[in-house]
Amino acid sequence: MKEYIRNFENFVLPTYRRDPVVFCKGKGSYIYDTDGKKYLDFFPGWGVGILGYAHPRIIKALKDQAAQLINLPNNFYHPYQGLLAKEIIRYSFPGKVFFANSGAEAIEGAIKLMRAYGSASGRYKIITFHDSFHGRTMGALSATAQEKYQKPFKPVLPGFSYVPINDFSAFEKAVDAQTIGVILEPIQGEGGINVFNGDFIRRLRAYCSERDIVLGFDEVQTGMGRTGKMFGYQHYGIEPDVMMLAKGLGAGVPISALVVSAKFAGVLQPGMHASTFGGGPLVCRVALEVFKIIKEEKLLHKAVALGTIIGKRLGHLKKKYPVIKDFRGKGMMWGVELESDGASYFKSALEHKLIINCTHQTVLRIMPALTIDRPLLEKGLDILESVFEKLK
Repeated sequence: MKEYIRNFENFVLPTYRRDPVVFCKGKGSYIYDTDGKKYLDFFPGWGVGILGYAHPRIIKALKDQAAQLINLPNNFYHPYQGLLAKEIIRYSFPGKVFFANSGAEAIEGAIKLMRAYGSASGRYKIITFHDSFHGRTMGALSATAQEKYQKPFKPVLPGFSYVPINDFSAFEKAVDAQTIGVILEPIQGEGGINVFNGDFIRRLRAYCSERDIVLGFDEVQTGMGRTGKMFGYQHYGIEPDVMMLAKGLGAGVPISALVVSAKFAGVLQPGMHASTFGGGPLVCRVALEVFKIIKEEKLLHKAVALGTIIGKRLGHLKKKYPVIKDFRGKGMMWGVELESDGASYFKSALEHKLIINCTHQTVLRIMPALTIDRPLLEKGLDILESVFEKLK
């Protein structure tokens, strides 16, 4: 273990704060370190692992496709990209799909589409929301309304403005004659599991439609069943103009998608946008299998049922431990807001062999795999309660 860590320290750029654990394999909701100790993972892959570790059907799809064709440039066809795009559209809204590799790339594609659509009328400005997180590339970073991420890299791209979540008056004031787009996460992830209000979303949809403003939903975390719906926007009875997917779409392999409604599907023409690795045979075949597993294992229903259990347990903890200021979420995506810094709770949970996340300094983020069973979920929540008991 020491040698592995030393290699990181000597040869890897220190862009992450890492905890001194070296993991080497995983199975289901457990992940194992090099000493053979197992940890119950309530935050697999930062939300990527919606099917847990080593799902047998994902392993089979990877092996089968790796033996046939891993990558292919996008000036040729292969069977799986079109099939995957068709599946995404079948579950979402009429339109077309562009494939890339990460959430930030999908956001970049959305920004370019919005600005390309508005170029003829001189509209280029985009509104996002306080505490949002959209990625680390310069465009995605400019859309991320958090000073701590932007400060070392300023000036960010011009044309972005930021308003409070669920404040329609502030949003209206931010719109001007040059506004072309809006980007939001239906539930903010890194920003602290902040849930958008349904009335706000519906008013926003109507407003954008009336003024020909492109409404984009960043579903990098909320997509693929995480909230109990296939996509988070489906809780609100509306459809976005564009949607960005990543994380759970590949359940571990790097793939993202920009989903564009029929009205805007002709904006990006050949030569305007591209991705060398985007939508290759291997990742597309795996993502197709992810959709099949979600359907056949009834994981949307399971996310709702288990999410209800999480909500009830967190309500119990809030009554018992005054340090808990609030809790919020949907399905298998929850945040526990504390009155104090959450780092000690994360570290204590790790010592108890439970992996959670601390975000926004005071929010503990819980996002178990959709495949976890109830007894294992209850076990993890019991460990979490023991952490609160220890630190009270």
